[in-house]
Amino acid sequence: MKKFRTTKGLIGLVLVALILMVGILAPVLIPPEAATAMNMTARLSPPTMNHPFGTDQLGRDLFYRVMLGTQTSLKIAGAAVLMSIVIGLPLGMISGYAGGRTDNVLMRLVDTLLAFPALLLALTISAILGPNLQNTIIAIGVAFTPYLARIVRGEALRVAQMPYVEAARASGTTAVMILIRHILPNIMPAVIVQGTISLAFAILAEAGLSFLGLGTQPPAASWGLMIQASRDYLDIAPWTALVPGLAVALTVLGLNMFGDVLRDVLDPRSK
Repeated sequence: MKKFRTTKGLIGLVLVALILMVGILAPVLIPPEAATAMNMTARLSPPTMNHPFGTDQLGRDLFYRVMLGTQTSLKIAGAAVLMSIVIGLPLGMISGYAGGRTDNVLMRLVDTLLAFPALLLALTISAILGPNLQNTIIAIGVAFTPYLARIVRGEALRVAQMPYVEAARASGTTAVMILIRHILPNIMPAVIVQGTISLAFAILAEAGLSFLGLGTQPPAASWGLMIQASRDYLDIAPWTALVPGLAVALTVLGLNMFGDVLRDVLDPRSK
């Protein structure tokens, strides 16, 4: 745990803790109607004591909207990453352990998805399914599944060659039990690290889809929606884009830094 005492580790840990705290407490402390309440007399107001982050084009308080937008981003990104793990983990484990024709078939399917950039694939799926919260989760989850499956396959190939796995196979242990007892516990550190890093990119993907109108829909609080709505007011009210943009940037930065340090801690080969 000494790696978390470095500057990079501390910054990542503090940012992640702050993001999680806001995502959990904001919906409890802030009434849902506070983020959608309009006040046209206070539209495009700069940051003040009453409105710490200013207001948008409809007079809605950006502080409330950014805080509640944290929950939206974490909920969508977390569900999407969980979906990619549920699909990609068994896919990669079976492919890496079975090898041969099974490995070839499964990995060619994964390679087909990897041929498309993750954001482009998510955008295409979201456009086909339609813009709403559930479809956004599906689109991002499917887009990140092949990356996780590839990493899990590589780890499963490595662990499958270990002496204790060979001994279990020689003793007559079934393939299912070998996967559960020996391979799964030993590849989980790589899955945790990849899941943390994927969470950062999933938040970025959610903001991108919402910006293009294919993600979270109005009047919900979403960082991508706030940036999209601010395009016509950048010259007179730059804070309407700066505030949600900083929220996205700090969240992605914190998760990436936390994931890098977590990889150093959990991966024995990095020590």
